[in-house]
Amino acid sequence: MARVGFALGYGKFTNVREIADLMRRAEEKGFEMGFFSETIELMRDSVSALSAMGLATSKVTLGATQIVRLRTPICMAQSLMTLDEMTGGRITLAPGACTRSHARVHAMEHQDPPQVLKEYIESMRLLFTGEKVDYEGQFVKFKNVGIGWKPLRTNIPLYIPATARPGLKLAGQIGDGVVLNAVCSPEYTANALKIIKDAAEEAGRDFSKFEVAQLINCSIADDHQKALDAIRWEVATKLDPVQLPFIARPKMKVGEPYIHEEDIPTFEKAHAEGGMEALIKAIPDSYVEGMTASGTPDEVKARVQQYRDAGVKIPLLRPAAADQTDALMDLFAQ
Repeated sequence: MARVGFALGYGKFTNVREIADLMRRAEEKGFEMGFFSETIELMRDSVSALSAMGLATSKVTLGATQIVRLRTPICMAQSLMTLDEMTGGRITLAPGACTRSHARVHAMEHQDPPQVLKEYIESMRLLFTGEKVDYEGQFVKFKNVGIGWKPLRTNIPLYIPATARPGLKLAGQIGDGVVLNAVCSPEYTANALKIIKDAAEEAGRDFSKFEVAQLINCSIADDHQKALDAIRWEVATKLDPVQLPFIARPKMKVGEPYIHEEDIPTFEKAHAEGGMEALIKAIPDSYVEGMTASGTPDEVKARVQQYRDAGVKIPLLRPAAADQTDALMDLFAQ
């Protein structure tokens, strides 16, 4: 049976009560994982969402992105262990690097993202043991700190969300797995996984035990063009002037064949003259078709299989709009 997950949290259109109910329904449909994205756009926060999802479900594995530095590693570990206890050992986390963009949005000074992320992961794993521990890093330092109760599990999985080469390499070196970014093609996925595998093998790790998940944007409709138009907004969010240097260009360096350097001035001009609405209209169909799973039900199913063929073990399917959730769940029901 093909593994599959359901992902929410990025859009404005679904509140946390609705998210919890959708995850309950995804569990009933046989989805293995419910995944929540805590975003730079300051949508709902992950701890509250995971709590609601945990109380609404009983079997599905739950995970979320969570940017480091927004909480201390001690606070993050404490929250995770509490959530893990509440859900009976069903929690995972994808702790992500605090980029320059994240630091700006959250009014913090910029620090070396890969090094900070590495120290958070190492120090949280020590805290998961339930013992009094010390950690001495460049950015994370504490002595004789321990969680005040016996944790349900001492090895909560940490899957690193990654887009650029440094994050992909770090995932291979120290992650229990990776959550590859949304709005990426299967071709990008294959290139990214080669970087991860090489880093894992150089670190002496067994890549066969490495979890590979990917957020896959899906838009499903009876009409192909209607499906593309419903998700064009999400492709545009990765190509606006703020995100382009931190998302689109790193993807291009890894090997994203659907983003073309000669198109970028057109996108910049559209955004400058008409904001996000104009940028959305400027995104070609080829970008949407290449970096999402969009179209008729058969087209969506075939495209998701291409991500599996590229090496994704658990596709995390994210619907383009609230009115598409039932169709997407039914299409991939187990």
